[in-house]
Amino acid sequence: MKITQSVLDKIEKIIEESGYIIRYERGNFQSGFCILREKKVVVLNKFFQLEGRINTLIDLLPQLDIEFDSLTRESQKLYEELQRQDEEVNKQTDELSPA
Repeated sequence: MKITQSVLDKIEKIIEESGYIIRYERGNFQSGFCILREKKVVVLNKFFQLEGRINTLIDLLPQLDIEFDSLTRESQKLYEELQRQDEEVNKQTDELSPA
Protein backbone atom coordinates (compact mmCIF):
# COMPACT_ATOMS: atom_id res chain seq x y z
CA MET A 1 0.00 0.00 0.00
CA LYS A 2 1.34 3.39 -0.94
CA ILE A 3 1.99 6.08 1.64
CA THR A 4 -0.12 8.99 0.41
CA GLN A 5 -2.49 11.53 1.91
CA SER A 6 -5.29 9.90 -0.08
CA VAL A 7 -4.69 6.54 1.65
CA LEU A 8 -4.68 8.25 5.05
CA ASP A 9 -7.96 9.99 4.18
CA LYS A 10 -9.56 6.68 3.17
CA ILE A 11 -8.48 4.92 6.38
CA GLU A 12 -9.74 7.86 8.46
CA LYS A 13 -13.04 7.64 6.57
CA ILE A 14 -13.47 3.96 7.58
CA ILE A 15 -13.01 4.89 11.22
CA GLU A 16 -15.25 7.96 11.04
CA GLU A 17 -18.03 6.02 9.24
CA SER A 18 -18.10 3.71 12.27
CA GLY A 19 -18.86 6.65 14.54
CA TYR A 20 -15.36 7.43 15.83
CA ILE A 21 -13.79 10.85 16.01
CA ILE A 22 -10.10 11.10 15.13
CA ARG A 23 -8.06 13.83 16.77
CA TYR A 24 -4.41 14.66 16.33
CA GLU A 25 -3.00 16.11 19.52
CA ARG A 26 0.11 16.39 21.59
CA GLY A 27 0.40 14.03 24.53
CA ASN A 28 2.31 11.34 26.35
CA PHE A 29 1.14 8.36 24.35
CA GLN A 30 3.60 5.52 24.81
CA SER A 31 2.33 3.84 21.67
CA GLY A 32 1.55 7.07 19.81
CA PHE A 33 -2.21 6.79 20.28
CA CYS A 34 -5.00 6.66 22.81
CA ILE A 35 -8.51 5.23 22.41
CA LEU A 36 -11.36 6.61 24.48
CA ARG A 37 -13.78 3.72 23.89
CA GLU A 38 -16.80 5.12 25.70
CA LYS A 39 -16.72 8.30 23.62
CA LYS A 40 -15.49 6.62 20.41
CA VAL A 41 -12.52 8.97 20.15
CA VAL A 42 -9.13 8.03 18.75
CA VAL A 43 -6.31 10.43 19.63
CA LEU A 44 -3.06 10.19 17.69
CA ASN A 45 0.24 11.92 18.26
CA LYS A 46 0.09 15.04 16.10
CA PHE A 47 3.83 14.90 15.47
CA PHE A 48 3.56 11.65 13.50
CA GLN A 49 4.52 11.95 9.87
CA LEU A 50 2.20 10.59 7.17
CA GLU A 51 3.62 7.05 7.25
CA GLY A 52 3.36 6.90 11.05
CA ARG A 53 -0.27 8.04 10.95
CA ILE A 54 -1.20 5.45 8.33
CA ASN A 55 0.60 2.59 10.09
CA THR A 56 -0.86 3.50 13.48
CA LEU A 57 -4.43 3.66 12.15
CA ILE A 58 -3.99 0.33 10.35
CA ASP A 59 -2.68 -1.21 13.58
CA LEU A 60 -5.68 0.23 15.48
CA LEU A 61 -8.40 -1.07 13.17
CA PRO A 62 -8.65 -4.54 14.81
CA GLN A 63 -9.08 -2.88 18.22
CA LEU A 64 -11.97 -0.68 17.09
CA ASP A 65 -15.61 -1.64 16.77
CA ILE A 66 -15.88 -1.14 13.01
CA GLU A 67 -19.48 -1.35 11.83
CA PHE A 68 -18.95 -2.97 8.43
CA ASP A 69 -22.55 -2.45 7.30
CA SER A 70 -22.35 1.29 7.95
CA LEU A 71 -19.35 1.68 5.64
CA THR A 72 -19.65 2.88 2.07
CA ARG A 73 -18.84 0.30 -0.59
CA GLU A 74 -15.43 1.91 -1.20
CA SER A 75 -14.63 1.80 2.52
CA GLN A 76 -15.78 -1.81 2.77
CA LYS A 77 -13.38 -2.83 0.00
CA LEU A 78 -10.43 -1.06 1.64
CA TYR A 79 -11.34 -2.45 5.07
CA GLU A 80 -11.46 -6.01 3.70
CA GLU A 81 -8.10 -5.46 1.98
CA LEU A 82 -6.55 -4.21 5.22
CA GLN A 83 -7.97 -7.19 7.11
CA ARG A 84 -6.46 -9.61 4.57
CA GLN A 85 -3.07 -7.92 4.89
CA ASP A 86 -3.28 -8.13 8.69
CA GLU A 87 -4.16 -11.84 8.51
CA GLU A 88 -1.21 -12.50 6.17
CA VAL A 89 1.19 -10.69 8.49
CA ASN A 90 -0.13 -12.60 11.51
CA LYS A 91 0.16 -15.91 9.63
CA GLN A 92 3.77 -15.16 8.66
CA THR A 93 4.58 -14.17 12.24
CA ASP A 94 3.04 -17.39 13.56
CA GLU A 95 5.07 -19.45 11.09
CA LEU A 96 8.30 -17.77 12.19
CA SER A 97 7.60 -18.18 15.92
CA PRO A 98 9.25 -21.18 17.59
CA ALA A 99 6.80 -23.88 18.65
